[in-house]
Amino acid sequence: MIKRLMVGMVALMLAVASLSAQNTDYVAYIDKYKDIAIEQMEKYHIPASITLAQALLESGAGKSELAQRSNNHFGIKCHSWDGERTYHDDDEAGECFRVYKNVRDSYEDHSMFLATGSRYAFLFKFDHTDYVNWAKGLKRAGYATSPTYAEKLIGIIESYGLDRYDRAGYGDVKETEVRYLGSHEPMLAHDLVYIVTRQGDTMQGIADEFGIPRRKLMRYNDQHKYYVPAKGDILYLHRKYRRARKPHMHHVVAEGESMYLIAQKYGVRLSSLYRMNGTDPATFAPMPGDIIRLR
Repeated sequence: MIKRLMVGMVALMLAVASLSAQNTDYVAYIDKYKDIAIEQMEKYHIPASITLAQALLESGAGKSELAQRSNNHFGIKCHSWDGERTYHDDDEAGECFRVYKNVRDSYEDHSMFLATGSRYAFLFKFDHTDYVNWAKGLKRAGYATSPTYAEKLIGIIESYGLDRYDRAGYGDVKETEVRYLGSHEPMLAHDLVYIVTRQGDTMQGIADEFGIPRRKLMRYNDQHKYYVPAKGDILYLHRKYRRARKPHMHHVVAEGESMYLIAQKYGVRLSSLYRMNGTDPATFAPMPGDIIRLR
């Protein structure tokens, strides 16, 4: 009994020591880089709390191999990067990551990555104190693959009081000073990011603009490989839902609507829409007045 108790106490002490060490690392990292995060906020309108939380999470408070060897504190991959590179196992083996001369350059590039990346443009409509929507928006825009990425960021911000830096030292920066520099303007509907296509658009061009593989973009939008977008088409930049978001329960078919148009309207996967309504994609065509189940 005494032996088991002692073993339990030792395990508890080790757990507490580990937690304490992690907390110390986080506090030390925040103290070291908070001023850079505030500078970036003043320059780019990105919440300092979000910048710090992402850096803490992506770099393990500066302890990750990528951070220590390459000064990459945000896990930013190469994409169109023409600077020094390194290769590191992440979602896949041997992925390409950016290398920086120092940590400040990593923070600056992270800000530029968000400010000039078309998929993140909608984030700049949120106030620099609205860290909750920024965190959720980063997840929706595909910054990370973890399904709980937003919750992790919010948890770090609230556990360490990082939102206080969002209200610190904010100068006379106007929202108009931060503009999306890309071609298409991403928009948000049903918690999904999408664009509206223009005359002359191609799927390859859109895929290149947003850094999404063409095949994935096709799959996200239930399209075949020969599809050419027409002016005014809705294209989602990440995968749609299996059913519509509440309160959308049913849709009454209007003249000229297809199952595909209905699926795009509500951000629902086409195969799921057919399945929910017990219909055969090869033979079913909705008629005006039909009621289509959405969830």
